[in-house]
Amino acid sequence: MATRYWVASLPVGQGSSESSIWSRLQESISKQAFDTALYRFNIPNLRVGTLDSLLALSDDLLKSNNFIEGVSHKIRRQIEELERVSGVVSSSLTVDGVPVDSYLTRFVWDEAKYPTVSPLKETVDGIHGQIAKIEDDLKVRVAEYNNVRSQLNAINRKQAGSLAVRDLSNMVKPEDIVNSEHLTTLLAVVSKYSQKDWLSSYETLTTYVVPRSSKKLHEDNEYALYTVTLFNRDADNFRTKARERNFQVRDFEYNPETQESRKQELEKLMQDQEALRSSLLQWCYTSYGEVFSSWMHFCAVRVFSESILRYGLPPSFLSVVLSPSVKNEKKIRSILEGLCSSSNSAYWKTEDEGGMAGFAGDADAHPYVSFTINLV
Repeated sequence: MATRYWVASLPVGQGSSESSIWSRLQESISKQAFDTALYRFNIPNLRVGTLDSLLALSDDLLKSNNFIEGVSHKIRRQIEELERVSGVVSSSLTVDGVPVDSYLTRFVWDEAKYPTVSPLKETVDGIHGQIAKIEDDLKVRVAEYNNVRSQLNAINRKQAGSLAVRDLSNMVKPEDIVNSEHLTTLLAVVSKYSQKDWLSSYETLTTYVVPRSSKKLHEDNEYALYTVTLFNRDADNFRTKARERNFQVRDFEYNPETQESRKQELEKLMQDQEALRSSLLQWCYTSYGEVFSSWMHFCAVRVFSESILRYGLPPSFLSVVLSPSVKNEKKIRSILEGLCSSSNSAYWKTEDEGGMAGFAGDADAHPYVSFTINLV
């Protein structure tokens, strides 16, 4: 699938017709750039309005196009990310069941959605408003999904860090802990290379440590986790003495109810994330189609208005869609220019000779209407 297209319109002068220009364009491209796909871009007769209204509209067209194109790409990138995270095989994006490239190359104006009798500014403002609403909805949905992801990531970081910082609840069993009126069990994090020092010294760090009460529960690449049982009244003193020997006593209170609550919270977050991801992905598929369809109607308005401003009234032009390769771009430009009348071509060729720049922010002036559509 091509990802970059040109939309262009050529003036149809007196004594000529759209069909004759189309035949000449087809013939020239088949001879000089045969690998360039060429399609008609069918635009109905829209409501022209006044010249002043067209000029005013032209000033807003590029800005609106950049906004709509940006939202389209934003949704597409979101789809790609969600498909990657979900392990879903990337599917061809569609508009009303039609692949996006086919929707562009076989474009048909939706009269029911965008009546041709409506003023062009009303149509453009309606499209802009619709896209803005979709973008706002996207922000809300993505924020909700990312919030759940952030909560899960925070929990996973606690589970994946070193013993000095990670959650210890899934490493400690009820039988590892002694909690009575007089005795308590502390959890000490000991450097992997200081375990001998711990085992030879923990009993004498303070007076009221239960002999041979330390047991190793877990070990990672940096640390080992040990229990130690002692009298309650000696706990604070033991923490101080352990810290002086570079042993870290972690604050930990074993609570089966808390353990179960954390487990349920984790399971709920995982379910919520999966549900939100699936819902967001389906919404993005649908919304991308809506945005792309609106974008193509916007492009049709843009071609129509710029063609009127360039070629005059009544509307008489041929609009086409091309997909040139980089190596054939200059040839295609030359072919398109050759199909413009000599007076029109001279008027638009260069600014230095008194010509005019492209409407709606075209970077390069051509004697015909032309702009690029990037699908990705």
